[in-house]
Amino acid sequence: METNQIKILLVDDEPDILEIVGYNLKKEGYDIYTAENGLEAVSQAKKVQPHLILLDVMMPEMDGVEACEKIRELPDMGDVIISFFTARGEDYSQVAGFDAGADDYITKPIKPKLLISKIKSLLRRIKEEGGNNNTELGGITIDRDEYLIIKDGDKIVLPRKEFELFSLLTSKPGKVFNRESIMKKVWGSDVVVGDRTIDVHIRKLREKIGDDYFKTVKGVGYKFILHEN
Repeated sequence: METNQIKILLVDDEPDILEIVGYNLKKEGYDIYTAENGLEAVSQAKKVQPHLILLDVMMPEMDGVEACEKIRELPDMGDVIISFFTARGEDYSQVAGFDAGADDYITKPIKPKLLISKIKSLLRRIKEEGGNNNTELGGITIDRDEYLIIKDGDKIVLPRKEFELFSLLTSKPGKVFNRESIMKKVWGSDVVVGDRTIDVHIRKLREKIGDDYFKTVKGVGYKFILHEN
C-alpha cells in the first residue's frame, strides 16, 4: 500500500500535539485526520475508516480507553491498528489500554524521527489483500483476511493483537509457548509492554472463545487445547 493511501487518525486534546505530530506525518506523505476528544475520535473513525489511530488516554468528553472500546465495536474496525499516545507510563494504564483492544503504546514526548520509525513499524502489520486464507481447526474457522473466527456459527471479531496471539497458539495445538516467545512473536522485540499484557489478552480470548481452549502452564506460558468434534 502506498504511503499516501494510508489514513492516520490523531486524537489528542492538546492542539500543539496534533499540530506537531500531524505536520511530521504529513511530511512523510500520510493522509492525516484529527480529533480533540474521545467522542470526536469515534465519530471520525466511523467516517474516515483509518488504518492507524494514535489515541491519547486522558481527554475530556470521553477518555481514550473508552473511545478505544467504542471504536472496536464499530463495523469494519476490528482490523484498524490502535496505539495509545500518552505521557502516562504506569503498568495499570497500559493494561487498561490493551484490555480495551489497543495494539501498542507510544509514550510522549517522543522525537519526530523515532515517532516516524515507530509508525512505520506499526503500519508494517497491515496485511496485503490476497486470496482466501481460512483455516479449519476443531470446529473453529480462522479467517486471517477478516481477523475473525467462526465458532458454532457465530462470528467473533478479535482486535489485532488478540487475533495474532490466537493465531500463534493455534498454529501448533498442544505446544506450550513460553511468555518470551509469545511477546517476541506477537508484540516484537522493539515493543516494551507490562508483564500482565499477555495475561490480559489470554483472559479476553477465554471470555470470547471458551476457557477450556487455553491452558496455563505455570511458570512457562500457554497452550491451545484442540477440541475434536
